[in-house]
Amino acid sequence: MDTSTKIIYDYLKSKYNKILLNKKELAKEMGISPKTLDSYISKNIGTPKYKKLGNKPNSRVVFNILDVAEFISNDYIETM
Repeated sequence: MDTSTKIIYDYLKSKYNKILLNKKELAKEMGISPKTLDSYISKNIGTPKYKKLGNKPNSRVVFNILDVAEFISNDYIETM
């Protein structure tokens, strides 16, 4: 785990005191609405890895904070 990922992981772990985030928590960390996050999930773009707990359309979705930390720390666009 690189330094920036570790910093973000430690922040999320201390803030939420758990290893999985729900959609509302992730949306808050990403600075987007839960509806926007739902749209990203349905289009399979712009989200960290997630697990769907069940096989129904409205099954709960959770995100491991390590995956979230890696996503946030690596989600940069390089410009010249």
